[in-house]
Amino acid sequence: MIMKWLLIVGGVNWGLVGVAMILGSGANWNVVNMILGGVPTVEAVVYILVGVAGVMSIFGCRCKKCANGVCTPNFSKTEGSM
Repeated sequence: MIMKWLLIVGGVNWGLVGVAMILGSGANWNVVNMILGGVPTVEAVVYILVGVAGVMSIFGCRCKKCANGVCTPNFSKTEGSM
């Protein structure tokens, strides 16, 4: 769940940065920087966590819960199938 939220925050953040660049407004639309700009170390940690979440979404999680099928949804049982 945390990985999902980190990916959403990262995606929206980079989308806004891209829009600001295209508009050429010169405004800082980097949401993470706006919120945590006064604490660059915490901002860097957020960027690292977003990056880790992205890599984990590519390769999948290797934790024991996911290996046992607890973290991942079980699509073998479909409810309401025809």
